[in-house]
Amino acid sequence: MRFVTFRYDGNLRIGAFMDDRVIDLNYACVEMLESQEQLRAKQIAEAYVPANMVEFLQGGEPGMKMAKEAIDFALNSGQSFSRKVVLPVSEVRLEAPVQNPAKMICVGHNYREHILEMGRELPPYPVIFAKFANTIIGPQDDIPFYPVSEQLDYEAEFAFVIGKRARNVSADQALDYVAGYTIANDVTYRDIQRRTIEWLQGKTVEGSAPMGPWLVSGDEIGDPAGLEVVLEVNGEERQRSNTANLVFTVPYLVEFLSGLMTLEPGDVILTGTPGGVGVARNPQVFLKDGDIVRIEIDRIGALENRVKKVEPGVIA
Repeated sequence: MRFVTFRYDGNLRIGAFMDDRVIDLNYACVEMLESQEQLRAKQIAEAYVPANMVEFLQGGEPGMKMAKEAIDFALNSGQSFSRKVVLPVSEVRLEAPVQNPAKMICVGHNYREHILEMGRELPPYPVIFAKFANTIIGPQDDIPFYPVSEQLDYEAEFAFVIGKRARNVSADQALDYVAGYTIANDVTYRDIQRRTIEWLQGKTVEGSAPMGPWLVSGDEIGDPAGLEVVLEVNGEERQRSNTANLVFTVPYLVEFLSGLMTLEPGDVILTGTPGGVGVARNPQVFLKDGDIVRIEIDRIGALENRVKKVEPGVIA
């Protein structure tokens, strides 16, 4: 299943992406319950399948079960609906699947080739840092390039989203706590990142985390190892690796992070970037105005964004 957050008629909603159509999950649920002559159909749908991705994930398996039933009803009932339940994708704007995660945790130095190109040794423990919700933009947004820096860099990332509260979870049960997987670009202002020993300021500039285009459910992906990850800039390949090359795997990261903190539904974890980042190339090459950055990951799809220069004094 591919879950999306989309904008239609000025409103943010969540849906299922199927064959160039988007099924509004909340509205489909309301229509299904009304067809069953359920009292308080809107309230029940709002409780189980709200129109917000984080709240939907908080509902756990009961909400997921009802959403799947609603999708089947929307596609196969043959009824006409009073609400906009099934929409052509051409009529909606896809946004980042998760809009306001409570936590956005990033893992640095997690692909062997990237560690080597940065002149470092394999870390004994994951290197973790944070990005914030202000960085998130969607698959149809431009990457803003602010004049605070001249070194805008790309980082293809395989990301996963937590589906239920996790604390001290063992690696062998970790995938039960993953709702699904998506693509992210850990856009980094390199000179800002490196002007102190902490990376945070170079990682949290507004609009520096393109994400999407959807969240592919964990049951569809299965084992997250063995997925090819490719990044191109203007059609030129810059990064290529495979999630089999992760030093710290998804199950390990769930175990490690849930041992430090409680992971909540909707939390986003970026698993690190492969070799080939602009700062490590010889000569170095950074993103510029108009560049098209495309990241493709097996069985998930592609995330493509254009870089857009922001003039001084302009708020993007």
